[in-house]
Amino acid sequence: MSVLWAGWHDRGVGETGHVDTTDLAVEVATPGGPNAFGPLKIPLFRDRWVASTVSSLGTWMQDTAGTWLMTVLTTSPLLIALMQTAASLPVLFLGLLAGATADIYERRRLLIFWQCWMLASVAVLAVLTFFGVITPVMLLLFTFLLNIGSAMNNPAWQAIVPELVPREEIPNAVTLNAASNNIARAVGPALGGLMIAAFVVPHKGAGWVFALNSASFAGVIWILWKWKRTPIYKSALPSERIAGSVRSGLRYLRYAPDLQGPLIRAFTFTFFVSSVWALLALVAKRDMREQGAMGYGILNGCLGVGAVIGATMLARIRQRVDADTLLLGTGVYYVATMLLLALVHAPWMVILALIGAGFCWTATMSTLNVSVQLSVPAWVYARALGVYLMAFQGGLALGSVVWGAIAERSSTRVALICAAVGLAGSMPFLQRIHILKGMLPDLTPYASKRPLPGFEAVPDPSAGPVRISVDYRIPREQYAAFTQAVHLLEGVRLRGGAVRWGVYRDAADAEHLNETFIMESWMDFLRSRERMTAADQAIRERVYGMHRGEEPPKISFQIWAGPVVGEVVSRVGAQG
Repeated sequence: MSVLWAGWHDRGVGETGHVDTTDLAVEVATPGGPNAFGPLKIPLFRDRWVASTVSSLGTWMQDTAGTWLMTVLTTSPLLIALMQTAASLPVLFLGLLAGATADIYERRRLLIFWQCWMLASVAVLAVLTFFGVITPVMLLLFTFLLNIGSAMNNPAWQAIVPELVPREEIPNAVTLNAASNNIARAVGPALGGLMIAAFVVPHKGAGWVFALNSASFAGVIWILWKWKRTPIYKSALPSERIAGSVRSGLRYLRYAPDLQGPLIRAFTFTFFVSSVWALLALVAKRDMREQGAMGYGILNGCLGVGAVIGATMLARIRQRVDADTLLLGTGVYYVATMLLLALVHAPWMVILALIGAGFCWTATMSTLNVSVQLSVPAWVYARALGVYLMAFQGGLALGSVVWGAIAERSSTRVALICAAVGLAGSMPFLQRIHILKGMLPDLTPYASKRPLPGFEAVPDPSAGPVRISVDYRIPREQYAAFTQAVHLLEGVRLRGGAVRWGVYRDAADAEHLNETFIMESWMDFLRSRERMTAADQAIRERVYGMHRGEEPPKISFQIWAGPVVGEVVSRVGAQG
């Protein structure tokens, strides 16, 4: 049979490269109701939230104590900035792996393990600090180990949110989680600085902060130990292996433009804004010299105060301002803040600017986080969050190295100005990537409503590759509409697990078109059926509905014929 590639006519692609799928999605009201504290009425979420707040308080005390201790141990701006890198780098390397494990293994047990890991890491750091044997390299190493646990913990920790609250409360739950972290940020840095200042020897104060942080993980472990988890998604098929889970997560990311947008914006924003976090200790030394470690704690606490204010107001702001406008406003504010930190040395102005910066930080990161959580189905939820955290922390880690290096070779002032100019220059590009705009897909699982293909002999799950071929009869006048619709189906097939896809028209019969896609194994084909959502099925029905013939489109399943003789290859029509 002669075949030619069937191109995509009249794609209807907007400036962001997204395909118009308005008729294939469900309309969603502005995410999150006006009651920002609604999720706290749910006991399980409330207990988790309280335990998380206590743990975050210890974490922010440690962040302040650790960074200030580094300024005591060394005068190198690069080593001081590397504290932020040591905190962020594990997520850059482990985010997707963490998401894959959280999608495969039992999340409650994973969370308990990694909470214990963090408790032990900080406990050892506390002992070394008490004995005064800590060095800059050791401090960086244990900060890195602590954040390996954090990196492996966070995707599972965020992925359990839909198990605790209804879907319509997810935006408010995400904002409350941000508020939890930022309440701790408002109080923790000041407490950490105060504890260091209370001791003549900074090592002693830092050691007590590390010890308290170690103890703070115990409450989270206790809540998780008591939790009787009921997963919202459980595959009827055997679990994927880690490598396969990572590959399927990356494949989904590659063919999910609604997920790519928030990742690009998160990385770009945090790359430039990381200059504030990485260099804030040096700003405190410059502008609040008399307060010492307490001055750094105050400045860090101002970011937390602003973040808490943002968390309480964000639900109402979302009702009046769309996500794109909100992100534009927060970006402009951060440009002004970085310029002010670079050029103005009045402490009261720095404090006011940082309160606003904390507000903008929560508004930005909560909006991007919500957009990720509302754009992916349950089967890939943790992997999507893992990749988001990779983008987020990757921007922080890389940015901290860049701005720290510039500060060391030039000055803190020059580094902050460069970051401000860079963020301002990126904003026209970022505004073309729309967030939470228009229609959101219906991600309800659809697999249970589709019968399995019928075979005389069920294929071996490991058999493959598998080629699925679908034959259509499409009238000439519908050719353009069909090619547009079938290329939307391409994304469905590839996100679900196909490694190759194509649609062809018969050179001898223009009304005969054939869609072909390949799965690595029969098991991958079965998984792709489980992963189909209501929105995916709407696309599939639209394509199949254009077929003209007495019978539905003919579907053939063909399994790779290896050199071993004896396997009977089924090639039958079925409902696929």
